[in-house]
Amino acid sequence: MPKLVERVTSCEWFTTHSELIFVDDGNTDGTWQTICQLSSNNTQLSGLRLGRNFGQHAALLAGVRKAKNPVIVTIDDDLQNPPEETQKMLAALTSDVDVVYGLPERRQQSAWRNFSSASSKWLMRYALGFLRATEISAFRVFRTRLRDSFDGDLGPGVSIDALLNWSTTRFVSVEVKHDERRQGSSNYNFRKLLRFMLDTATGYSTVPLRFATGLGLVTVTLSIFILGWVLWRPLTTGDSVPGFPFLATTIAIFSGVQLIVLGVLGQYIGRMHFRVMAKPTYTIAEKTGQLAE
Repeated sequence: MPKLVERVTSCEWFTTHSELIFVDDGNTDGTWQTICQLSSNNTQLSGLRLGRNFGQHAALLAGVRKAKNPVIVTIDDDLQNPPEETQKMLAALTSDVDVVYGLPERRQQSAWRNFSSASSKWLMRYALGFLRATEISAFRVFRTRLRDSFDGDLGPGVSIDALLNWSTTRFVSVEVKHDERRQGSSNYNFRKLLRFMLDTATGYSTVPLRFATGLGLVTVTLSIFILGWVLWRPLTTGDSVPGFPFLATTIAIFSGVQLIVLGVLGQYIGRMHFRVMAKPTYTIAEKTGQLAE
């Protein structure tokens, strides 16, 4: 983190009016102590400590809502995205552009992370109608005024990119360098990825419901064909339909479809349940720097 601060503050685009906001998303490795120490030595640096781990996008939203300048840059602290590349993105933020994504020329990460990134982008494109989803990344530059479109209570399971897609259609992307990770490892695993994708799909789209409806129609069609076969075979051949294999197959098919549909409905009901309970997107436990004043 000190290395990130050093590199950011030495960039040409970082001026005396710029600010740095670090968000500690419930870490237990001394991150908050480091942020407090850095903020005591730099008046342009502030920090937020969330009450617990709410997820990357909730932490980003907390920082975005505290920003004061007209343009916001989001960047991870692992230095895989060089802060110096921000200049390219700021140059691309012209008067007819609201959001600029920094796309890696070549990703320096594992096959698993590449797969998870591609899966999330596919979901954003086809479930949310975000046509430029293949060009998104965690390295973003966007206009602060866009947050006015999502300043209300959003509940848990937010997606910054889906929220930005609510606000504007003026997206562009530029190629940037992508360095190898110097230390630590990604906190994303299969469970977190699956949860993020389900939250995004059910929180910002009705595509899963339409999928469940389509699956039901396909099942009804299949059942009609099965019924026709059950009636047609004895009439034409005189042979009866084999009992147990046929019954077991049809029960397995229809039970599976019912469980899928119930699961989809359960996701939406669960989100409504949390909204009724007023479960927060995040909670801020501590502030440091100018945010604490």
